Amino acid sequence: MSVNRRFVLKGMALGSAAALTLGGPAQAFAGRAAAPVGSAIAMPALVLVNGGAAEADFLHGAGTALGSQMHVQRVGSDLAFIMDFERQLRSAQPMRVIGLLDDASAALVVDVARSAGARIQWLGQHTAEDGHSRHRLLNTDIAEGCSRQLGRQLHACGGSFSVSEERQNSAALPRHLAATSRKGNQSGQWASSVGYLLASLGTRQFSSPRAPAASMPVTGSYVSFSIEA
Repeated sequence: MSVNRRFVLKGMALGSAAALTLGGPAQAFAGRAAAPVGSAIAMPALVLVNGGAAEADFLHGAGTALGSQMHVQRVGSDLAFIMDFERQLRSAQPMRVIGLLDDASAALVVDVARSAGARIQWLGQHTAEDGHSRHRLLNTDIAEGCSRQLGRQLHACGGSFSVSEERQNSAALPRHLAATSRKGNQSGQWASSVGYLLASLGTRQFSSPRAPAASMPVTGSYVSFSIEA
């Protein structure tokens, strides 16, 4: 599957055949919380990853919020994975799925979720290169404050970054945050912060965990998501 990175988020929201299709935006971005807002406990979640430099940092952040309620599955492109994932989404059991994948794998996962009638709470396009990270977010009311928290965490680490946020089904103006590097490479902090924020959506969020000291610089393009069925 070929995915144009520059338009992957727009495709997710608008149903572009060149990227991701979510169907009717109002239904796809319905904002039912995974846990009562203000709760201190994150609900169990299936966490989808498929390797890459950002995986360990993303799981570090998600694990801080979820603890033993984190169930990790590595995504494959085979038919068996697709059928099993769709079966889980269509079951009568409530299900929350978060993940950080390459563009093409994320396209497949979100398309399956859309077909199964699942709700999309968050979509993010993350690109890291040359010591700078860019983050484009599409989310719902349940993610209120997440872009600010991500920006604060990256700024505290001294990294160079930009964060752009659009709220679906809302009259709120897009939010833009940016800073230049103050003290070297921010390593995989963005992936750790995104993992924590996604895992704790709908709960009382605290400071995102710092990425492990041994974290290697993360480069490349990734898509993050939060799905509820």
